[in-house]
Amino acid sequence: MTFISRRDLLKRVGMTSIAVPFVRRDALQATAATSTEPPAAAAFESFTSEEGKLMDAIVARLIPTDDLGPGATEARAVVYIDRALGDALKSSRTMYTSGLAALDRYAQASRGAPFVALPPIDQDSVLIDVETGAATGFSGSSATFFAMVLNHTHQGTFGDPYYGGNANFIGWDLLQYPGVRTMVTAAEQQALEHKQLKPNHKSAYEYETWRRG
Repeated sequence: MTFISRRDLLKRVGMTSIAVPFVRRDALQATAATSTEPPAAAAFESFTSEEGKLMDAIVARLIPTDDLGPGATEARAVVYIDRALGDALKSSRTMYTSGLAALDRYAQASRGAPFVALPPIDQDSVLIDVETGAATGFSGSSATFFAMVLNHTHQGTFGDPYYGGNANFIGWDLLQYPGVRTMVTAAEQQALEHKQLKPNHKSAYEYETWRRG
């Protein structure tokens, strides 16, 4: 498998995916922040019901739930992507429409079933084909579509929960990121240096200086 491993993820992502595009405040409010279940089909704003189910299956393989902890599904990365496609990522909507349809057609043609019906090992093999550009039927290289989806999945898993993903701070806990602090005491700095600073589980926008209108 080339596209993901939990340990490689921690090395690659670090803090690089925490800065994500601006999505309107009500996108977060519309998302039940305490829930780790995928959204009901009717809750999707940009994706169709079928697209949403397919995206749920894809992100579950990109950052899987395993013995080290929850993954992109529990972090509600799809909620972030769905809301962002109606806002900051709206220019990517057409690419999602064509790319998801192409991915499902390729899964059916090459593995004999829609992507969501395949066992995990076959889902992974389909995604590897898409990642490497070997998958056919895409408008342009399938690798371009894969890179976009993986990037947005990282954003939805590790970004500030203000934007609708990283539910219950799952992504930050996975990275052992202690949270945003506008001021750090000497004791906190020492704890941070020894990786003993306790996470505060606060969005940056809970601080007065970070609030948006």
